[in-house]
Amino acid sequence: MITTGLGAVVAVAVIVLFMLRASIKIAREYQRYVVFRLGRSLGQKGPGVVFLVPITDRAVLVDLREAFLEIPAQTCITRDNAPISIDFLIYWKVFDAALTVIQVGNFAGAAQGIATTGLRAVIGNLSLDDVLAKRDQINQEMRAKLDEVTERWGVKVTTVEIREVTPPKDVQDAMTRQMSAERTRRALVTEADGTKQAAITIAEGEKQAAILRAEGERQSAILRAEGFSLALDKIFTVAHTVDANTMSLQYLETLRSLGASPAAKFIFPMEFTRLLEPMFNHKSGT
Repeated sequence: MITTGLGAVVAVAVIVLFMLRASIKIAREYQRYVVFRLGRSLGQKGPGVVFLVPITDRAVLVDLREAFLEIPAQTCITRDNAPISIDFLIYWKVFDAALTVIQVGNFAGAAQGIATTGLRAVIGNLSLDDVLAKRDQINQEMRAKLDEVTERWGVKVTTVEIREVTPPKDVQDAMTRQMSAERTRRALVTEADGTKQAAITIAEGEKQAAILRAEGERQSAILRAEGFSLALDKIFTVAHTVDANTMSLQYLETLRSLGASPAAKFIFPMEFTRLLEPMFNHKSGT
């Protein structure tokens, strides 16, 4: 009898513990519980302790943290009929936990389907060159298209990022040739600029050297002219100190030299006779 009563107590205790565990939930700061009572939504609960009525209540846990969805490579046709492969990432965040549980059963699958069809629509309106050059524009258009649908699911698409764009093989080969030609062009431009700068430097050096040579020659000519001018000034100064008798003696010395010459005829300047007049006048007076 005692054993039977003890077993019943244990059974009741186990049932109570099980019901307590089922009726008490702990929601973290980034989690919410969407509570249903007999199939009817009571809204979201949390964070903290969430109490449930055993048997009648059921709770669905929703994570509010931002998550990402990887969309595998999709082949799309551009406006100019070029096939191109694109894969991208979708970053999303739940802003209404109740709508996320009630309005969509498999958000990841639904979002992937919408992203695929939306991507084909966006790429179909762009040329191949625009697809390769305007990733930001494609990201913005894709995010807007996804937002139109996911908003009613209580989900906000925060970012769409294209990860890789793979153009057709012939386009890749053409791009490779274009890049090679561009690198060759840049190398030639760089070499030409270097040659140009070297020629300019050499010309500037020669110009400066010519200017320095001309300046040196000018200074030399000025110094020679100044020296010649000083010499003339000196001669002129000395000449003013020489009197007539000294000049007469110089002329006589010259006559004596001429007398020693074998020549029979001599020509004297008139200044010579005028120079000798004072000497003859002085002798006649004495």
